[in-house]
Amino acid sequence: MTPDAAQTLVDATAKRPRGRPRKTVDERDDGNRRQALLTAAAQLFRRKGFAATTTRDIAAAAGMQSGSPFYHFKSKEALLYAVMEEGMHSALARQRAAVVAPGQADLPPAAQLRTLVQAHFDVLLGPGSDFVPVMLYESRSLPQRQQKSLGKLIADYEALWLPVLTALHASGELNAPVRLARLLILGALNWSVQWFDPQKGASLQELTDAAMALFLKTTD
Repeated sequence: MTPDAAQTLVDATAKRPRGRPRKTVDERDDGNRRQALLTAAAQLFRRKGFAATTTRDIAAAAGMQSGSPFYHFKSKEALLYAVMEEGMHSALARQRAAVVAPGQADLPPAAQLRTLVQAHFDVLLGPGSDFVPVMLYESRSLPQRQQKSLGKLIADYEALWLPVLTALHASGELNAPVRLARLLILGALNWSVQWFDPQKGASLQELTDAAMALFLKTTD
């Protein structure tokens, strides 16, 4: 190697940026595109059902070309699982934030249950609430392995309710056994996605009030 060639190699090495190369504009937008697909898919899966929704429908709703979903997800089934997983991770984060909010641990168990119920209604019925309802009614479309993975997230979510329900049972405010009470309460709350209509005037606060009156023993 000549001295000039060696110096050229040294200069090229010195100018080469360290670490990973900078992302292009399209690459930087991948996260936004993926989220747009998840949001569109959640809305369509909830409104039309998984079987009746095509990837073309999802791409159009997200403002993309018909083949774009397959850049991010290998199949419609993979996109369905991603919607459900996203919904459960978001629901877990919101409930955990509600449980550890300042002063929450000092509240009476009934007030803590109210916080959980209201946060759950927000997950099911509030803004951007399509993800968890899709999981409630379309999870059978997933293979067993993915159903099992979702089951672990659901178990983590439901475990947040157990200390509060246990305290309410100990105080006599909750008559039913804790395990059955958890199943019945969450089952009743989850069914609200089938009938709740914000246009009919009920607010999430009013739903929470009604649920609390239904679940807990009133005292004179």
